[in-house]
Amino acid sequence: MIVATSTALAAAATAWLTRTPATSGKQSRPTPTTTSPNSALPSPPRFASDPPSPSGRAGWRNILLATLICTAAASASTALRIHALTTGPTADLAGKNAFITAHITLTDDPKRRSNRNARFTQESYVVSANLKLIQTPTTRQAVNIPITVFATGQAWSTLLPTQDVEVTGRLARPTPGTLEAATLLVRSPPRVLTPPSTLHTAAGALRSGLRSAADVLPPDQRGLLPGLVVGDVSRMDPQVTSDLREAGLSHLNAVSGANLAIVAGAVLALSRLIGLSLPVRAGFAAVAMLAFTVVARPSPSVLRALLMGLAAAIAMGTGRSKDGFAALSATVLFLVLFAPDLARSYGFALSVTATAGILLLAPHWRDKLSGANQETGLPEKPGHTPDLEQPRLPGVEHEHVPVPEQFRIPRQEGNRIPGRAQAREYSEFCDQLPPDRPSLDRLPLGRESLDRLPRDGPSRDRLTRYHLPRFRLPRWLAEAVAVPAAAQVAVTPVLVLMAGQLTPVAVIANLLVAPAVAPATLLGFGAALVAPVWPDAARLLVIPAGYAVGWIIMVAGWAVNLPFATVPWPAGLPGLGLLLLTVIVAIPVLRHRGWRAIALMAAAAALVSVLVVRPIVGPWPPKGWLMVMCDVGQGDGLVISGGQGRGVVVDAGPDPVAMDRCLRRVGVQDVPLLVLTHPHADHVDGLPGVLRDRRVGAAVVSPHRPGSRSGARISATLARHRIPEWTAPPGTRWRFGPSELTVLAPDPADSEMNGQGEGSAINNSSVVLHVRWRSGSILLSGDLETEAQDDLLRRFPVRADLLKTPHHGSNRQSPAFLASLGARAALISVGADNDYGHPATSTLGLLRSLGLTVYRTDQSGDLAVVEREGGMVVVPRGP
Repeated sequence: MIVATSTALAAAATAWLTRTPATSGKQSRPTPTTTSPNSALPSPPRFASDPPSPSGRAGWRNILLATLICTAAASASTALRIHALTTGPTADLAGKNAFITAHITLTDDPKRRSNRNARFTQESYVVSANLKLIQTPTTRQAVNIPITVFATGQAWSTLLPTQDVEVTGRLARPTPGTLEAATLLVRSPPRVLTPPSTLHTAAGALRSGLRSAADVLPPDQRGLLPGLVVGDVSRMDPQVTSDLREAGLSHLNAVSGANLAIVAGAVLALSRLIGLSLPVRAGFAAVAMLAFTVVARPSPSVLRALLMGLAAAIAMGTGRSKDGFAALSATVLFLVLFAPDLARSYGFALSVTATAGILLLAPHWRDKLSGANQETGLPEKPGHTPDLEQPRLPGVEHEHVPVPEQFRIPRQEGNRIPGRAQAREYSEFCDQLPPDRPSLDRLPLGRESLDRLPRDGPSRDRLTRYHLPRFRLPRWLAEAVAVPAAAQVAVTPVLVLMAGQLTPVAVIANLLVAPAVAPATLLGFGAALVAPVWPDAARLLVIPAGYAVGWIIMVAGWAVNLPFATVPWPAGLPGLGLLLLTVIVAIPVLRHRGWRAIALMAAAAALVSVLVVRPIVGPWPPKGWLMVMCDVGQGDGLVISGGQGRGVVVDAGPDPVAMDRCLRRVGVQDVPLLVLTHPHADHVDGLPGVLRDRRVGAAVVSPHRPGSRSGARISATLARHRIPEWTAPPGTRWRFGPSELTVLAPDPADSEMNGQGEGSAINNSSVVLHVRWRSGSILLSGDLETEAQDDLLRRFPVRADLLKTPHHGSNRQSPAFLASLGARAALISVGADNDYGHPATSTLGLLRSLGLTVYRTDQSGDLAVVEREGGMVVVPRGP
């Protein structure tokens, strides 16, 4: 810490000592150049493209020197942190995977992790903590070092930051790239040693009060409101989270600088209303921002906004001028010096780049859209050209270049060039100026004068670009458009590195939700403040806030369904290079009117081909579809055609979002029957996606459900939605539309069938269905393993044209069972690069040796079984 402080002070001192002295007062205007008697043109002025002056070179040298010093300071801070983390007893014990008893202090709220392990049903949590004490059978050592704790058990959900707990677990090496000493894996409940601090107890009460008050809202709104207001995403609907992310609105389900600015602005407004002085108002705003940070937790974006807000409050309280970009630069330097791990945080990078875009790009774009003067912010009058001089551009040394006297037009002539000869003469004058000449931006030409200019001269295109009347937006609307556009442009390189996609719809979505963010934040924060003392009033405040977040959810759902809402893009450095190349090509194309027209025509043709031609040539689902195996990752999720808009769902996969999208793609709005073959997470965790805005008639579950915890969770979900829960003995039959379903197994009268692996008893209890159509049949075998496959072969020998390969193609297959089916193709629902090694190489070889064609969702995406010419074919959608 001492070294980091020293390096920060050294960087600041060096930057100050190497600064370029500024001229006090207003910058004096250069003396106008004189015109030579033999020439009507003025002497050429100096522009930014000309060789820099000695003072300009000194400024760039100072900037470079300060940058190098700041880089060295940040590198030194990071190196010292890494040295402290990789040496000492914690690193040694982590390298040995030692079991220890530890005293830890939580530094964040425990966050629940999504469980993708089908055999692991306990709730799991991850939390950041400081390791204070290490106990082994032979040693006891005091330390103070950051770690990450992975734990299981409901007891972790109630813990708060600053609490000291005692745990027993195994130390492991940290995740590569993180500035932490170790990872602690804990399976036992924690033993609480101390309560949280008074401040965090109060903050926890506010967060809990807001959650309780939000219970009056629908499920999607009650999850988003705490996330928007205080960053509590513990109850976020996965579908809403996905929609916000793909619509470019993910900053709304976590606290960001906008929330802090809204709270600080409200405090300033109230302070001004009651007549407090400016320093007192600034002090109250600073206190409000600090309190909000404690309640919302200091995430990277909140830390960035807090330091910038405190700098602005100090400037306001002391009467000094405010420089947003300087505050942002100082904030980034300070945070990287004292918290180097933020340098690799995508959340921090997105926050910083979005803020920089708003500070640097948005004002210029706002003025362009509104037609305002960039210096004064006042709208320019049409045709008003004071002294015909160029606009003042920041950072450029200007010289007044007077237009020759013969081209000065009296006002009574309507600012038109009267004659063709004079227009040609004026054109020649313009053509001799540099192409980027800023003095052309305000010359008084109208359509009549431009028509007199030579059509083959470059000045006509330049003057047309600058002087034709433009459509101007109101200033408030221009700012509303410019801010999200600038932020989206600034964060696009980071999004390419992080997610490998572009979100063109983000600007529109942010523009539409902007009016709802402030009311939702203020009402929600007000509800959090009053909830501990007046719960009924908090619920009343939450109701209008629910309308605001409901609008946000509706906009996000609408935006993700737009064409090209997200555009796939290469991730990492190749994607960043391609983006840079695209920008380099696009800028000259968009600046030239002819090229711009060609580009717009090409874009329109591509849009028509995607929106019109592709659905006609390759619609999804294909015409005559009978069944679709959804690409839900490592799990099972199938849809059997039940008629127009109807479908029987067999298993729901591990991801509600993926399952819901698959059902939306095939147009299923009514589910007359839901079959959950067995209660493993990769088959049932996507159940909320099936239930989302759909009617479900009844649900069939396995009669054997070892492990009552998962079975009870499914029953509770079905009961909450008033869905009847059935068990069906072998021989039960249903018919929906073109499909006939028959239950083959398991028999409720039989006992559980164990296997070799953990979870084999549940796998062998899977509901097995035989689905028949007029053109063929398929066997849906759940996750049956070898024992259950052989038992089914003895009880119900069955033939099928297609096979849903049991247990995602694991190596627990019975060759005799597979051979008895006589199937022609095998469909495998499996996730790419899964941890189980599915499908097994031995299983793939066995299927091919039996003459089956193998289709896999990890390679081909959704798989549709389609009726064609009296038979069946498998049509892949593509990854």
